[in-house]
Amino acid sequence: QVQLVESGGGLVQAGGSLRLSCAASGRTFSIYAMGWFRQAPGKEREFVAAIRWGGSSTYYADSVKGRFTISRDNAKNTVYLQMNSLKPEDTAVYYCAATRRSSLRYSEEYDYWGQGTQVTVSS
Repeated sequence: QVQLVESGGGLVQAGGSLRLSCAASGRTFSIYAMGWFRQAPGKEREFVAAIRWGGSSTYYADSVKGRFTISRDNAKNTVYLQMNSLKPEDTAVYYCAATRRSSLRYSEEYDYWGQGTQVTVSS
């Protein structure tokens, strides 16, 4: 089992920045990649970004490319999502997830999930 704990959400004005953190514990050696997803009220959960645990490859949704950056610190078993130039449409609950598989953009491919952290961007 892998446990994931997110932190760093909050309320920010449009154009501002936030950094989310996701600390992993347990059988982290089994992780192939980590991802961030988000879910806004009344909408389906959507892919935001992912990073391979053992390499440097990163992947982004078109809606956040150039504004968000995913990174990791393997020594701390932590993944970060730096969010810049935030927009009201970025408002959602953000979830950290871990997968043992290589399909990184699909939520159903992820095995472990954090509890989520709220990000609210005011206009």
